[in-house]
Amino acid sequence: MPQLNPAPWFMILMFTWLVFITIIPPKVLAYITPNKLTQQSANKPKTEHWNWPW
Repeated sequence: MPQLNPAPWFMILMFTWLVFITIIPPKVLAYITPNKLTQQSANKPKTEHWNWPW
């Protein structure tokens, strides 16, 4: 029964994780986010109170 022999399956598992850990993350991290974060200014926007005419 070949599924009881761990040698080929263990090597496939190790090679797959090696690919996931070494090759995939740099490719994913190379993408630039489309919406760049902007610095929020330290100044608060000046708000005016509304005077209701009733």
